Amino acid sequence: MTIKEAIYERHTVRKYTGKEIPAETAALLNSRVAENNGKFNLAIKLVTGNSEGIMGAAKLLLGQGVNNYFILAGEDTPGLDEKLGYCGADLILYAQTLGLNTWWIGGMVSKRGAEKNLGKKNLRIGSVIAVGYGKTQGVQHKSKQPEQISSYTGEAPDWFKAGVDAVLHAPTALNRQSFSITGKGNKVFISYAKGSFSGIDLGIGKYHFEAGAGKENFEWE
Repeated sequence: MTIKEAIYERHTVRKYTGKEIPAETAALLNSRVAENNGKFNLAIKLVTGNSEGIMGAAKLLLGQGVNNYFILAGEDTPGLDEKLGYCGADLILYAQTLGLNTWWIGGMVSKRGAEKNLGKKNLRIGSVIAVGYGKTQGVQHKSKQPEQISSYTGEAPDWFKAGVDAVLHAPTALNRQSFSITGKGNKVFISYAKGSFSGIDLGIGKYHFEAGAGKENFEWE
Protein backbone atom coordinates (compact mmCIF):
# COMPACT_ATOMS: atom_id res chain seq x y z
CA MET A 1 0.00 0.00 0.00
CA THR A 2 1.31 3.44 -0.92
CA ILE A 3 0.89 6.59 1.15
CA LYS A 4 -1.61 7.91 -1.41
CA GLU A 5 -3.63 4.69 -1.17
CA ALA A 6 -3.47 4.89 2.63
CA ILE A 7 -5.26 8.25 2.53
CA TYR A 8 -8.39 6.46 1.35
CA GLU A 9 -7.97 3.32 3.47
CA ARG A 10 -7.25 5.07 6.76
CA HIS A 11 -10.15 6.02 9.07
CA THR A 12 -10.28 7.01 12.73
CA VAL A 13 -10.39 3.94 14.97
CA ARG A 14 -11.15 4.35 18.67
CA LYS A 15 -11.24 0.73 19.89
CA TYR A 16 -8.15 -1.48 19.89
CA THR A 17 -7.49 -5.18 20.44
CA GLY A 18 -4.46 -4.73 22.68
CA LYS A 19 -2.35 -6.86 20.34
CA GLU A 20 1.33 -5.99 20.70
CA ILE A 21 3.04 -4.24 17.80
CA PRO A 22 5.77 -6.63 16.56
CA ALA A 23 9.35 -5.51 17.15
CA GLU A 24 10.10 -5.28 13.41
CA THR A 25 7.04 -3.08 12.83
CA ALA A 26 7.93 -0.85 15.80
CA ALA A 27 11.44 -0.52 14.36
CA LEU A 28 10.00 0.72 11.05
CA LEU A 29 7.81 3.23 12.89
CA ASN A 30 10.75 4.45 14.97
CA SER A 31 12.83 4.88 11.82
CA ARG A 32 10.06 7.01 10.29
CA VAL A 33 9.84 9.05 13.51
CA ALA A 34 13.59 9.65 13.45
CA GLU A 35 13.40 10.74 9.81
CA ASN A 36 10.71 13.32 10.60
CA ASN A 37 12.49 14.54 13.72
CA GLY A 38 15.73 15.02 11.83
CA LYS A 39 14.11 16.82 8.92
CA PHE A 40 12.02 19.21 11.01
CA ASN A 41 14.01 19.39 14.28
CA LEU A 42 11.21 17.85 16.36
CA ALA A 43 11.03 15.49 19.34
CA ILE A 44 8.23 13.15 18.29
CA LYS A 45 8.32 9.80 20.06
CA LEU A 46 6.62 6.43 19.65
CA VAL A 47 5.66 4.93 23.01
CA THR A 48 4.77 1.24 23.25
CA GLY A 49 3.50 -0.82 26.14
CA ASN A 50 1.68 1.85 28.16
CA SER A 51 -1.00 4.54 27.92
CA GLU A 52 0.53 7.01 30.39
CA GLY A 53 0.56 9.94 27.94
CA ILE A 54 -3.16 9.71 27.19
CA MET A 55 -5.72 11.53 29.34
CA GLY A 56 -8.22 9.42 31.23
CA ALA A 57 -11.20 10.77 29.25
CA ALA A 58 -9.69 9.47 26.03
CA LYS A 59 -8.97 6.08 27.63
CA LEU A 60 -12.68 5.72 28.41
CA LEU A 61 -13.37 6.06 24.68
CA LEU A 62 -10.46 3.84 23.71
CA GLY A 63 -11.19 1.11 26.22
CA GLN A 64 -8.38 -1.08 27.54
CA GLY A 65 -6.77 -1.91 24.21
CA VAL A 66 -4.62 1.16 23.55
CA ASN A 67 -1.03 0.66 24.68
CA ASN A 68 0.86 2.52 21.95
CA TYR A 69 0.89 6.12 20.79
CA PHE A 70 2.91 8.85 19.17
CA ILE A 71 3.68 11.94 21.24
CA LEU A 72 3.90 14.97 18.95
CA ALA A 73 6.33 17.38 20.58
CA GLY A 74 9.10 19.85 19.89
CA GLU A 75 10.73 23.03 21.08
CA ASP A 76 8.23 25.90 21.23
CA THR A 77 9.28 27.75 18.08
CA PRO A 78 7.27 29.55 15.37
CA GLY A 79 5.47 27.11 13.07
CA LEU A 80 5.75 24.19 15.50
CA ASP A 81 2.09 23.16 15.24
CA GLU A 82 2.18 23.10 11.45
CA LYS A 83 5.30 20.91 11.50
CA LEU A 84 3.71 18.55 14.03
CA GLY A 85 0.58 18.29 11.89
CA TYR A 86 2.60 17.62 8.75
CA CYS A 87 4.74 14.94 10.39
CA GLY A 88 1.82 13.44 12.27
CA ALA A 89 -0.01 13.00 8.97
CA ASP A 90 3.02 11.22 7.57
CA LEU A 91 3.12 8.88 10.57
CA ILE A 92 -0.56 7.91 10.58
CA LEU A 93 -0.51 7.16 6.87
CA TYR A 94 2.75 5.24 7.12
CA ALA A 95 1.27 3.26 10.02
CA GLN A 96 -1.71 2.44 7.80
CA THR A 97 0.61 1.01 5.14
CA LEU A 98 1.95 -1.34 7.85
CA GLY A 99 -1.53 -2.63 8.69
CA LEU A 100 -2.03 -0.47 11.79
CA ASN A 101 -4.89 1.83 12.78
CA THR A 102 -4.76 5.26 14.40
CA TRP A 103 -6.76 7.87 16.26
CA TRP A 104 -5.50 11.45 16.36
CA ILE A 105 -6.58 12.16 19.92
CA GLY A 106 -5.75 15.87 19.82
CA GLY A 107 -5.55 17.68 23.12
CA MET A 108 -6.45 14.82 25.45
CA VAL A 109 -2.86 14.53 26.61
CA SER A 110 -1.66 13.60 30.08
CA LYS A 111 1.22 16.08 30.29
CA ARG A 112 2.84 14.30 33.21
CA GLY A 113 2.66 10.92 31.51
CA ALA A 114 3.85 12.31 28.18
CA GLU A 115 6.80 14.12 29.77
CA LYS A 116 7.72 10.96 31.66
CA ASN A 117 7.92 9.02 28.41
CA LEU A 118 9.63 11.80 26.49
CA GLY A 119 12.22 12.18 29.24
CA LYS A 120 12.14 15.97 28.86
CA LYS A 121 10.09 18.79 30.34
CA ASN A 122 11.19 21.72 28.15
CA LEU A 123 9.16 20.65 25.14
CA ARG A 124 5.70 21.69 23.99
CA ILE A 125 3.39 18.75 23.41
CA GLY A 126 0.96 19.33 20.55
CA SER A 127 -1.11 16.15 20.72
CA VAL A 128 -0.97 12.37 20.86
CA ILE A 129 -1.97 9.74 18.31
CA ALA A 130 -3.10 6.28 19.38
CA VAL A 131 -1.70 3.51 17.16
CA GLY A 132 -2.32 -0.22 17.13
CA TYR A 133 -4.58 -2.94 15.81
CA GLY A 134 -8.16 -1.76 15.70
CA LYS A 135 -11.20 -3.86 16.51
CA THR A 136 -12.63 -2.37 13.28
CA GLN A 137 -11.22 -0.44 10.35
CA GLY A 138 -13.39 2.62 11.06
CA VAL A 139 -15.68 4.43 8.64
CA GLN A 140 -15.29 7.42 6.35
CA HIS A 141 -16.16 10.71 8.08
CA LYS A 142 -18.75 13.11 6.69
CA SER A 143 -17.01 15.40 4.24
CA LYS A 144 -17.48 18.77 2.58
CA GLN A 145 -17.56 19.13 -1.20
CA PRO A 146 -14.43 20.26 -3.11
CA GLU A 147 -16.04 23.56 -4.11
CA GLN A 148 -16.63 24.39 -0.45
CA ILE A 149 -12.91 24.51 0.32
CA SER A 150 -11.20 25.24 -3.01
CA SER A 151 -11.11 27.32 -6.17
CA TYR A 152 -8.84 27.41 -9.21
CA THR A 153 -8.32 30.18 -11.76
CA GLY A 154 -9.33 28.63 -15.06
CA GLU A 155 -9.91 24.92 -15.57
CA ALA A 156 -8.55 22.96 -12.63
CA PRO A 157 -5.98 20.32 -13.64
CA ASP A 158 -6.35 16.74 -12.46
CA TRP A 159 -3.48 17.07 -9.96
CA PHE A 160 -5.25 19.99 -8.24
CA LYS A 161 -8.51 18.04 -8.00
CA ALA A 162 -6.63 15.03 -6.63
CA GLY A 163 -4.91 17.20 -4.02
CA VAL A 164 -8.18 18.72 -2.83
CA ASP A 165 -9.81 15.29 -2.66
CA ALA A 166 -6.92 14.01 -0.53
CA VAL A 167 -7.33 16.97 1.83
CA LEU A 168 -11.01 16.12 2.26
CA HIS A 169 -9.96 12.69 3.50
CA ALA A 170 -7.65 14.17 6.13
CA PRO A 171 -8.47 14.15 9.85
CA THR A 172 -9.11 17.58 11.37
CA ALA A 173 -10.12 18.75 14.85
CA LEU A 174 -13.86 18.26 15.30
CA ASN A 175 -13.94 17.37 11.57
CA ARG A 176 -14.12 21.11 10.79
CA GLN A 177 -12.34 20.86 7.42
CA SER A 178 -11.94 24.66 7.52
CA PHE A 179 -9.49 24.79 4.62
CA SER A 180 -9.23 27.38 1.89
CA ILE A 181 -7.23 26.19 -1.12
CA THR A 182 -6.67 28.34 -4.20
CA GLY A 183 -4.70 27.55 -7.32
CA LYS A 184 -3.46 29.34 -10.43
CA GLY A 185 -1.07 27.73 -12.86
CA ASN A 186 1.25 25.59 -10.77
CA LYS A 187 0.94 27.81 -7.69
CA VAL A 188 -1.18 26.72 -4.73
CA PHE A 189 -2.06 28.56 -1.53
CA ILE A 190 -3.66 26.87 1.47
CA SER A 191 -4.87 28.33 4.76
CA TYR A 192 -6.97 27.20 7.70
CA ALA A 193 -9.52 29.15 9.73
CA LYS A 194 -8.37 30.20 13.19
CA GLY A 195 -9.41 27.96 16.03
CA SER A 196 -8.31 25.06 18.19
CA PHE A 197 -5.51 23.07 16.56
CA SER A 198 -5.64 25.23 13.40
CA GLY A 199 -1.86 25.07 12.97
CA ILE A 200 -1.82 21.28 13.29
CA ASP A 201 -4.77 20.98 10.90
CA LEU A 202 -2.97 23.19 8.37
CA GLY A 203 0.06 20.92 8.49
CA ILE A 204 -2.14 17.85 8.03
CA GLY A 205 -3.81 19.48 5.03
CA LYS A 206 -0.51 20.40 3.41
CA TYR A 207 0.77 16.85 3.72
CA HIS A 208 -2.40 15.37 2.25
CA PHE A 209 -2.46 17.84 -0.64
CA GLU A 210 1.15 17.03 -1.52
CA ALA A 211 0.48 13.30 -1.35
CA GLY A 212 -2.64 13.59 -3.50
CA ALA A 213 -1.41 16.11 -6.07
CA GLY A 214 2.22 15.04 -6.27
CA LYS A 215 4.91 17.50 -5.16
CA GLU A 216 6.34 17.58 -8.68
CA ASN A 217 3.17 19.17 -10.07
CA PHE A 218 2.95 22.41 -8.06
CA GLU A 219 4.62 24.94 -5.78
CA TRP A 220 3.30 26.38 -2.52
CA GLU A 221 2.70 30.12 -2.38
